[in-house]
Amino acid sequence: MDAAVACYRRTREAGLSPDEVTYRALLGVLCKKNMVRHVEDLIDEMKDLFVDVDEHSVPGIVEMYVGEGDVDKAKDLLRKFPRSGVMSSNVRAAVMDVFAERGLWAEAEDMFYGERDLAGRKRDVLEYNVMIKAYGRAKLYDEAVSLFKGMKKHGTWPNESTYNTLVQMLSVADLVEQARDLLVEMQEMGFKPPCQTFSAVIGCYARLGQLAEAVNVFQEMARVGVKPNEVVYGSLINGFAEHGSLEEALQYFHMMEESGLSVNLVVLTSLLKSYCKGGNLEGAKAIYERMKNLEGGLDLVACNSMIGLFADLGLVSEAKLAFENLREMGRADAISYSTIMYLYREVGLIDEAIEIAEEMKLSGLLRDCVSFNKVLVCYASNGQFYECGELIHEMISQKLLPNDGTFKVLFTILKKAGIPIEAVEQLESSYQEGKPYARQATFTTLYSLVGMHTLALESAQTFIESKVDLDSSAYNVAIYAYSSAGDINKALNIYMKMRDVHVEPDLVTYIYLVGCYGKAGMVEGLKRIYSQLEYEEIESSESLFKAIIDAYKICNRKDLAELVIQEMKFRYNSVKHSDIESETEYEIGSEDEYDVGSEAEYEVGSEAEYESEDEYD
Repeated sequence: MDAAVACYRRTREAGLSPDEVTYRALLGVLCKKNMVRHVEDLIDEMKDLFVDVDEHSVPGIVEMYVGEGDVDKAKDLLRKFPRSGVMSSNVRAAVMDVFAERGLWAEAEDMFYGERDLAGRKRDVLEYNVMIKAYGRAKLYDEAVSLFKGMKKHGTWPNESTYNTLVQMLSVADLVEQARDLLVEMQEMGFKPPCQTFSAVIGCYARLGQLAEAVNVFQEMARVGVKPNEVVYGSLINGFAEHGSLEEALQYFHMMEESGLSVNLVVLTSLLKSYCKGGNLEGAKAIYERMKNLEGGLDLVACNSMIGLFADLGLVSEAKLAFENLREMGRADAISYSTIMYLYREVGLIDEAIEIAEEMKLSGLLRDCVSFNKVLVCYASNGQFYECGELIHEMISQKLLPNDGTFKVLFTILKKAGIPIEAVEQLESSYQEGKPYARQATFTTLYSLVGMHTLALESAQTFIESKVDLDSSAYNVAIYAYSSAGDINKALNIYMKMRDVHVEPDLVTYIYLVGCYGKAGMVEGLKRIYSQLEYEEIESSESLFKAIIDAYKICNRKDLAELVIQEMKFRYNSVKHSDIESETEYEIGSEDEYDVGSEAEYEVGSEAEYESEDEYD
């Protein structure tokens, strides 16, 4: 660069006047090096000499400015150019393409529509193609199609590149019917689609599970004499493999081999997934061994698929060995850890499962809701509720919004850990109805339950002091939070505030209020609520009976507790209450109770899905 500038200076010193070629060459290399100051100095020098910037230098200068994040300077340059003459279609398209590549569709659109010199002159097909590309990059597919449809009206006919761009763009966007129609129209116009364009449509159909349509396009491709490549075969193999059609997947796999195309890891991974989905251990092992011999070796998806298959078949030692090998190579990811953790828990190796969960946390592999939910289930299954509270707090601290799967686990935890069933159902109902405080109230309850009182009170404060109209559910949680933290006065104040704003107490309110009275030794308050329960002024509930019994015991009034026990036995007429004085044991149930739903399941092998080779060059 220094040598180039030195040559330019020597030209001036020799008394020679630089011409357009000199300036174009120098501006070109300065722009490529992003030497903004030098470019601007050179342009100023040209102005002093009344020399215009050559139009072929404009795209490079615009690209330099846009790359530096200074779009305004680029637009200012375009407003000032040209002093005379008209910018050619090729140069205009090149400038538009700079904007298009960086998603600046509005700036490209200004170039397309805003040139003053276009009156009475039709735009070139290249300009249309770049503008369509710009809309596609911005996912403005309707605008792209609309522009395409309007080309002919303005006297410009689409070319092969126009169709290829649109078909590939719409396929990537899963607008496969529009892409298919354009593929047909393209051939009717006398153009022969290349393999890449056929591949995009086939890949889209396969991705959407419309495999019959994918096969139709594949057959059409053969009829017009376009040879399929690895991506086409890979899309079909992966599509059938994903939908459990191993026989069809193998058919296209053999066709690929017979055509002389090289089998790659992605294709073999698709087959491996298909064998694993069908529980075919022998077939999976054969593909797995074949993959080991290919350049690059086994990929992570294949390894995780095998671990998953071993886990599904209950082959603990084989799964453990595959996992350990992956971990030693430093390649184990959240899917690897979650799968082996699930297996350990299923076969009763709880300590090993917890160890894996701890390692996941320390390794920084908890990065999304799915991985957090998996570890949450593991802790909950082992009764480690405090760790569940810590995990939820960490999740929120990372600004990850817990999803439906998370809350399903949380509601199960609250039930199993002793929160009255009516209180949990109330929280669950508020969450399902989308009430603004429902999520916060659930977290507050969990924090209070496990003894994380500082967090619980901070959480309760956010909705108690908000301007949102609250119902009894939110007030109930706040009463429970302050009562659990030992601040009985505050809990009772919230109850009084609840009455002041004319929110009627419900069954859950009385259950939590009884707990406050018991801790405060307010026997008269307990008697009053029990009297209301006896005279059916309050809805009868086993949870409320138990709460009153526990409260009387805290107040050291076992005589009154015994009376309530007898009434409860009589009321419900069941031998199951004969041992009510003993502590209630809460056992953690099976995996099904903590099922976080399909949204919380990993799709092993998703990394191996095919996409089009390159997004519409």
